Amino acid sequence: QVQLVESGGGLVQAGGSLRLSCAASGSIFRRNAMGWYRQAPGKERELVATITSVGSTDYADSVKGRFTISRDNANNTVYLQMNSLKPEDTAVYYCNIRFWSGATYWGQGTQVTVSS
Repeated sequence: QVQLVESGGGLVQAGGSLRLSCAASGSIFRRNAMGWYRQAPGKERELVATITSVGSTDYADSVKGRFTISRDNANNTVYLQMNSLKPEDTAVYYCNIRFWSGATYWGQGTQVTVSS
C-alpha cells in the first residue's frame, strides 16, 4: 500500500507563485512516475505534469513555461513549482504515483485558489 500526502496549496493573487509538495510512503518501487493532476469545479480531472524516476517530464500545454515539476527520489517526494499563476489555475490539485505494474495511487488533494 502507498500513501501520498500533499501540502502547499492556498490562496494567491494572479501572477503569484505557490509550491506544492507530495510525499509518498509505503511500498515504493524504484521505477515509477509521479505527477500532479487538477480538477476545477464542474470539470474533469486533467493532467498538469508528470515526472518519471529517471527525470523525464511532461507538461500540459496550459502550464508549460510557468510550472516546473521536480522530485527527490531519496525521499519519494515530488514538487510542483507554480509561477505566474492565473485564475484559471484554480482547482484541487492531486498528487499521483503510478508503477510499471499499472498500480496507481492518489493523494487527498490540496486546494489552489488564484484571485484576479
